[in-house]
Amino acid sequence: MNSLYILFNETYKILFLLIPVLVTVAMIVWLDRRVWALVQKRRGPNVVGPFGLLQSLADALKYIFKEIIIPASSNKVIFILAPIITMTLALVAWAVIPFSENLVLADINVGILYLFAVSSLGVYGIIMGGWASNSKYPFLGAIRSAAQMVSYEVSIGVIIINVLLCVGSLNLNDIVLAQKNMWFVLPLFPMFVIFFISALAETNRPPFDLPEAEAELVAGYQTEYSGMMYAMFWLGEYANILLMCAMGSILFLGGWLPPLDIETLKFVPAPIWLIFKILFLFILFALVKAIVPRYRYDQLMKLGWKIFLPFSLIWVVLTAGYLLYFNLLPVQT
Repeated sequence: MNSLYILFNETYKILFLLIPVLVTVAMIVWLDRRVWALVQKRRGPNVVGPFGLLQSLADALKYIFKEIIIPASSNKVIFILAPIITMTLALVAWAVIPFSENLVLADINVGILYLFAVSSLGVYGIIMGGWASNSKYPFLGAIRSAAQMVSYEVSIGVIIINVLLCVGSLNLNDIVLAQKNMWFVLPLFPMFVIFFISALAETNRPPFDLPEAEAELVAGYQTEYSGMMYAMFWLGEYANILLMCAMGSILFLGGWLPPLDIETLKFVPAPIWLIFKILFLFILFALVKAIVPRYRYDQLMKLGWKIFLPFSLIWVVLTAGYLLYFNLLPVQT
């Protein structure tokens, strides 16, 4: 009976996390479209439901009832597994995101390593989908994605080192609490900018959406997918975007902490602050898509390897030197 109770309790916690994430992903697509429309002086979704809020539900129903077509020449097992892996990895990463000091599914001591590892594995779903389709366009999109995501993961990893030097812990709650007096976005502002741009590339968002570039690759790695299998790639992509916004909020914007340590702001529940920060970063993601033209692939690789990586490494040395010189390195008791 005790084992059944533990199983039920853990299942309840998982559903309590996953259902809001999935609902938020649906709503965030609506927000994405509305921001693009605002920038380009269009109306955006406005017919299905009040203010077009039910547009995402209508899209979901469309995908559910569309036929799933599996190419005859594809590797059917890997073809089916690819979107499942992409969506699953995007969702399991949320297990360690702290919405408050005590509101987290798994408060592990190596939370940042868990996030980095799970987000890095996401490339496998895209590679599997592109290769298993047995078609040139998806395969080229998958190869592009592998090179792009691996390149910018290196920069993100070096950026995270700067934060860890200031905190002295891999626990996400500790990272948030270390920003009680000052958010890391102020002393590490160049790293925040590079993290934001690298997150765009990591999630294949414009102007770095080269793996699914419509102009030359039709739809890239997901060209041969349809119905709910296509929707699972789409869900995984937006869940990853929200995850990167959550990581940016926790690493640089104080996570669930209010902007100022005053009593008036403490009346707002901690999870609301984190949600506001995630939405702020997501709106920036959407604005970039509406404003910035797409990069060429050689420009993308040059930016990652010749600019971001050397600059991030230099900043790690400067951060470590500053903390060491002024005796500010964190001491774990």
